[in-house]
Amino acid sequence: MTDTLSTTVALAIDEDAADLLFRNARTTYEWSDAPVTDEEIEAAWDLAKFGPTAMNTLPLRLAVVRSAEAKARLVELMPDGNKPKVEAAPATLVLAYDPNFHEHMDTLFPHAPGIKEQFAPADEMRHTMARFNALIQTGYLITGLRAAGLAAGPMHAADYAGIDATFFGESGFKSFLVVNIGHAEGEGTAYPRAPRFDLEEIAATH
Repeated sequence: MTDTLSTTVALAIDEDAADLLFRNARTTYEWSDAPVTDEEIEAAWDLAKFGPTAMNTLPLRLAVVRSAEAKARLVELMPDGNKPKVEAAPATLVLAYDPNFHEHMDTLFPHAPGIKEQFAPADEMRHTMARFNALIQTGYLITGLRAAGLAAGPMHAADYAGIDATFFGESGFKSFLVVNIGHAEGEGTAYPRAPRFDLEEIAATH
């Protein structure tokens, strides 16, 4: 196993931050009664938005599902095993990508004039690029949520066509993940921490 001392000495953040963001953070199913505020979500995004994306495309889009009526609509679009998880969470984020991200390139990537027009006819490429970069952003968003004091419970299985129609309408956004968020009750889960690979098990040095 990795030597704890050598790992911590190499970190540029303190131990409390490392515990909050990584070591003690768990996929969460058990929540306190504390609400999820707009300020907490905004604080998480204000960190996550600095994660790298190709050409600063920032294709990730969110629907914040919090009201009883919206929760009920989302629950109907989840498989049976995930319905109670959505019902129990104080709030749920529906994550999507925007395949029309190129419409914002003049603002987000101003040092490449004309790039918006170059992307416009490349529909398949834009979908692939948007999904890939939104997935990168998702990792940063979950870390940002933890930094804002929130816990996350991501779920992949869902009726995404139904979610797109219900929550994203005519926007063209394509959903790909549902993430319950809130303040964890205790450790947030009854499951023990599962093993993780050490570096030497997954990396080759050349």
